[in-house]
Amino acid sequence: MSGERIRIGTRGSKLALWQAHHVKDQLQGAHPELAVEVVTITTTGDRVQDRSLLQMGGKGAFVKEIEEALLGEAIDIAVHSMKDVPVSLPDGLHLPVVGRREDPRDGFIANDYDHPREMPAGSRLGSSSLRRKCQLMARFPELEVTEIRGNVDTRLRKLDEGQYGAIVLAAAGLRRLGWAERITTLLDPADSLPAMGQGTIGIECREGDNATLARLRAIEDADTAIRTRAEWALNRRMQGGCEVPMGGYAELDGDQLRVRGLVGEPDGSRLIEDEVNGAAADAEALGTELAERLLAAGAEAVLAQVRGRV
Repeated sequence: MSGERIRIGTRGSKLALWQAHHVKDQLQGAHPELAVEVVTITTTGDRVQDRSLLQMGGKGAFVKEIEEALLGEAIDIAVHSMKDVPVSLPDGLHLPVVGRREDPRDGFIANDYDHPREMPAGSRLGSSSLRRKCQLMARFPELEVTEIRGNVDTRLRKLDEGQYGAIVLAAAGLRRLGWAERITTLLDPADSLPAMGQGTIGIECREGDNATLARLRAIEDADTAIRTRAEWALNRRMQGGCEVPMGGYAELDGDQLRVRGLVGEPDGSRLIEDEVNGAAADAEALGTELAERLLAAGAEAVLAQVRGRV
């Protein structure tokens, strides 16, 4: 941190900028004396549009240049969608603070139907996520679950043009971009288990920068932090850093935590699902335990096959 200033590094997408300015507003509300600047950084994932996330090396394609700027002290913090953060961070960086979580569920968007089960056999249901696609194919095998590309505006336009009968997107992103009214139904996690960290904003900074960390603590959400620890322990043990068909979702009820996890064959032919319950104080241990159970049930072989298809 430089004096009474914090520089926030972010991608230039609409959602990334919304998140960065949201954190800026929170920091300035908690520390009125603070000057906060948003610095836009173009990442490999933003530049390369003709290859899949897996082919570009996974989620790191959207954070590498931002983390380099952080290590080089060109910025003081980086703001990320937690679901886009790789499981391993570079030496010298950590992600100690998360903000309050938006609704983590997936949103079903359609003009003529209220739920996937209402769509006629053969209808096209669009999704760009392997996690969503494997679950939707498994739970609604009569539908044609197919790839959809483009930003949120483009995908909604394709839906409205009739290219798809419905699409599925993260509800949090839709709400943050002002598209909440387009969400027809919030899918129950039993139909589409969310991604680890979906709806959560994570804040990364340099280890040892205690002045910045002290300021960030004022905007941390304790409940979200507990749920994130469980989901991230699951993610870390599963090595879910690439675009893989995997979901994880923690729910907090008082001092008790329920953690659900899922890995699916990309074609939806098999879903490996399990859950654990326990004390919130044991969040990381619960996430790791769930990962071990999923791996032992066959998830390890599925994930190895997916990663081998790059």
